[in-house]
Amino acid sequence: MSDPTPDWGVDSEHGRLHDVLLCPPDNFRWLPTSAISLATLEAGHTFDLGAAKAQHAELVAAYEQAGVDCHYLEPDPALPYQVFARDSSVATPNGAVVTQPSQPWRRGEYAPVIRFYEEAGIPIRGMISAGTLEGGDVMILEPGLAVIGAGEARTQEKAATQLAGWLADDGWEVRIEPIAERWVHIDVLLGLVAERLVAATVDALSYGFVSWLRAKGFELIEVSTDDAFTLGANAISLGDDRVLSAAAATGLNEALRAAGLEVLAPELEMFTLGGGGAHCMGQALRRERVGV
Repeated sequence: MSDPTPDWGVDSEHGRLHDVLLCPPDNFRWLPTSAISLATLEAGHTFDLGAAKAQHAELVAAYEQAGVDCHYLEPDPALPYQVFARDSSVATPNGAVVTQPSQPWRRGEYAPVIRFYEEAGIPIRGMISAGTLEGGDVMILEPGLAVIGAGEARTQEKAATQLAGWLADDGWEVRIEPIAERWVHIDVLLGLVAERLVAATVDALSYGFVSWLRAKGFELIEVSTDDAFTLGANAISLGDDRVLSAAAATGLNEALRAAGLEVLAPELEMFTLGGGGAHCMGQALRRERVGV
């Protein structure tokens, strides 16, 4: 474990985002990594690397427009899904946690992410060793409260319990929530878009979890399962009532605007067809702390 620092890390998913970790899509291609990408391949869609690079540049431009500093992992030709930078680490209030992705073509992502944190001087809070865990399954709902999805295919309960224990040592309440393998990560079903406001695929989440969210004071914007399967709930809060979504997430984007939020919505089709959206593509490195 490294000593905590006030300069890096997050204590929520809605504090103003100052720094984000991305990865250029130089080596990205579609693989049958999930039910989502498998459906894309079976439907005969054609991957276009040039389009992917242009869409990633549009994503970066949206972050820069919002005043967010973008940092980059070094792309490795052996890691085609490294572009989904959410998964190889998790930001906590006391530094980064290096995760352990499940699939063979993602396991090597630990190397460039460790190099990045060491070279950037960002403390590493811990490294997952009890099993597999991916960052898309970790959601810091507010200071002192987090949920970890455990679908076993990607994030195993034993690894979720390891991370939950570290957060509990810091005084946090953590819920480990089972999800169906079809949904890959919990951030496909749940997106925290503002303080106490979440986009939620109610029909695919357990009744107990939905009730728990409401009891904690969260308001839900309901997203259909069809929209969730195309990453329609996979948005990331930029803070200050601003949300980064995807152009195709029209249902969510309309609901966000109706709630008074500003929406930045770049075209991300090459990535959503591959199984990941705006939230999957960036790991928050530093947010304005919102805890007391």
